[in-house]
Amino acid sequence: MDNSFSSLCDAFYVDMQVNTELELPNQRDTVLTFFERIRKQFPAMGNFYRRESGDFCLEQEMLQERYRYVNLDTDRLCSGCVCPTTMEDAHELNMSVLELAPYMLGLSSLDIASLDLTYTMDFDCKGNHHEIVSEAFMAGTPFASFADTPGATQIGCCPSAIIAFDEDCRLQARVAVESRTPVFDIRNRKYRPGDPISIYMTIRRYPGPDAKFEAPAEYRRQVELAEQLMVEKILPNFVSPLTAAIARR
Repeated sequence: MDNSFSSLCDAFYVDMQVNTELELPNQRDTVLTFFERIRKQFPAMGNFYRRESGDFCLEQEMLQERYRYVNLDTDRLCSGCVCPTTMEDAHELNMSVLELAPYMLGLSSLDIASLDLTYTMDFDCKGNHHEIVSEAFMAGTPFASFADTPGATQIGCCPSAIIAFDEDCRLQARVAVESRTPVFDIRNRKYRPGDPISIYMTIRRYPGPDAKFEAPAEYRRQVELAEQLMVEKILPNFVSPLTAAIARR
């Protein structure tokens, strides 16, 4: 399936994150064997390094702003794809990481605190991002009235909301809009290019106490829910108002 989401924004990201209760292994042989197995399946991912924080990273060299990555942190395992050509490209790496982790990192279903799938859409624009976000999402609300106070300048507007899909609130969806214009730019009326407005849509699953948590199967269900919410909620109710507000600038 072609990635139609990329055509609606300036950059599109698909990220997966497993949060763990216990620390993940950091022994040399274990780490290298895991990343060598990833590179064998995805040969373009050849950039391996360790951050000052101790996290291990395997990345693909950026090619036309498209690349994959896998990060092994102390208590989380992350992977993702930036500007994927197809949605299959985006999910293939994440599924491989989830399938390999139990055997190569000793990741147990009992150890998983939560599993996240996040879609991010970036929108480049000039000017005060907080005003643009407020115009797109706050018009006609008490927040808009507050922002319209005479002589006031908007220096912050990052709306978000979380919903749950079951009675015990273990399956959740969060949508958030992040504007990044710093106060320094607003004060000097000089807006630097480069920092986008971002829309995040995250599906989070907390394991239940009664059944074994099968991460690959849960990830597939989260993908289905994410696709549905993107088409039915995010694109018409978040992307369209934001792009319209940007176009008016």
